[in-house]
Amino acid sequence: MKIYTNSVDIEWYKQRLIMMVFIVMAAFAILVIRLFYLQVIEGEEFRRLSENNCIRLQSIDAPRGLIFDRHSEMLVDNRPAFDLSIIPKDTSNLNQTLETLSACIQVPPEELMAEIKKYKGDLSYKPILLKKDIGRDLLAAVEVHKYSLPGVFVDIKPLRHYIHKESAAHLLGYMGEASAREIGGLQYPEVRSGDYIGKFGVEKIYENVLRGKRGGRQVEVNATGQVVRVIDTVDAIPGHNVILTLDLPLQRKAEELLKDKVGAVVAMDPTNGEILAMANSPSFDQNIFVDGLTTKEWQDLLSNPHKPMVNKVTQGEYPPASTYKIVTAIAGLEEGVIDENTEFYCPGFYKYGDRIFQCWRKGGHGHVSVVKAISMSCDVFFYQVGQKLGIEKLAWYAKGCGLGLPTGINLDREAEGLVPTISWKRQRFGQPWHSGETLSIAIGQGYNLATPVQMVALIAAVANDGVRFKPTVLKSVITAGGKQVSSGEHKITGRLPVSKEVLDIVKKGLWEAVNTTSGTAWIVHLKTIEVCGKTGTAQLVSRKASDEGIGSDDPRHLQPHAWFVAFAPYEEPKIAISVIVEHGEHGSSAAGPIARELIKQYLLNEG
Repeated sequence: MKIYTNSVDIEWYKQRLIMMVFIVMAAFAILVIRLFYLQVIEGEEFRRLSENNCIRLQSIDAPRGLIFDRHSEMLVDNRPAFDLSIIPKDTSNLNQTLETLSACIQVPPEELMAEIKKYKGDLSYKPILLKKDIGRDLLAAVEVHKYSLPGVFVDIKPLRHYIHKESAAHLLGYMGEASAREIGGLQYPEVRSGDYIGKFGVEKIYENVLRGKRGGRQVEVNATGQVVRVIDTVDAIPGHNVILTLDLPLQRKAEELLKDKVGAVVAMDPTNGEILAMANSPSFDQNIFVDGLTTKEWQDLLSNPHKPMVNKVTQGEYPPASTYKIVTAIAGLEEGVIDENTEFYCPGFYKYGDRIFQCWRKGGHGHVSVVKAISMSCDVFFYQVGQKLGIEKLAWYAKGCGLGLPTGINLDREAEGLVPTISWKRQRFGQPWHSGETLSIAIGQGYNLATPVQMVALIAAVANDGVRFKPTVLKSVITAGGKQVSSGEHKITGRLPVSKEVLDIVKKGLWEAVNTTSGTAWIVHLKTIEVCGKTGTAQLVSRKASDEGIGSDDPRHLQPHAWFVAFAPYEEPKIAISVIVEHGEHGSSAAGPIARELIKQYLLNEG
């Protein structure tokens, strides 16, 4: 059989074959040239790297943003910390290296080995932290013997430093090592094991603002793990700085006045809600959380009966006592059960049913109107106003004044306080409401609970004709270079449920409480500033018990809490203050003078 082949097809196959030969030859030529470059031209360099060195990536922690007060006074900065680590793979004799290191830093080698064993199974070239923040003396000892410590290195990291020990601790908060739950979560996606994050206060609330962006470097290390040279670096981006509304001189003065007392002070600008001071006593040193808190230190803080870890300004719930009479007066006047001229007679007690309700002044106040009742804090007057209003009306006005609800201050875990109602008691205790309980509620006792920040928000709203501002601690956020990123929010949350005419009557009573000799807060009187305020004494034992002998000689824990709320000056107020002194007994003598000195400090620049 004959096969006929087309000459055109043969020629096409020849061309394809020649083309493939050229492609193969070109590929071999490129390969030979590349091998010649690597083995001859760069051979010595790569031989050195392969025999003695390797390339590694090192993380660079970002400096955390700084925190300042409203006058740009630094409150929190960063200091260098020297962390001692080891890469076991870089040590030819791990036990010998640990023996040498032990002599340098005075830590038993068994402890060092125990730290390494915690990471058993991890990558051989992963650094293992042996000791945090070793200090400059131990750093010098390690550096002197570094050639005898293969695989051992010191990493310099920025560590948080709170400049004013214990000052504004509950506002600023503190930092701690990220837990397993927090690492890699949606809230902190860039956080790694060993990182520190904000755990409380401003440090926690503004964690994502303060935290910068991690950088890194590519380095060449020798056989012992020591860095030979830096190949490339991606700089870390510092976190943003936070400017707080805090006035540091006022804050320090408040802390000084609270020394040796248990309680809290909060001061606010009534025109915008900015917190000027937030002091708690006792306080704590935030630096111990950064430096490393021992189990005993932590247990001591938790077991302290005065609760130094609780922010009493936002989390402390106390009976508001006679400061609540502001609410009762507003409700009575607005509902028309009394007017400015209504008078009740106070003989020192009020009989309701088969019970006798005492006034704080045993001899009574005589005939009093609402202004005098506020000024002299007459219990009998407000018993009768509360009786006429009823518990539900009182509760409605209390909630309208911001009690029983969080203020919304930009700090975590704010308490709500308590405004009792008929339904609340039935649900809580399974019991009906007794009308006599309303009388106790009307003077701020009974089931009532309020926080100092709620009371400062209330008195601030009274000061500025009823406008309720959300308390805020943030002034602005700026970059490390000083460029403003954002500013704090001045948010109006509502108005007090009161007309200007009624509010003027209440303010007149608050003015007389401080500026007349018969007022309960005369001790707060200043010649150059018209202060308006209200005292409160929150009873922790019954009136009956007091009559039976419980008085100033009793154990401290049975003494009443002392309240004082105030604003100044009367015209165009610039500061509102709430003070609580636990077991201070009398608001006028224990809490009032603290507010007076703070007003002088802020408005007269004294101290």
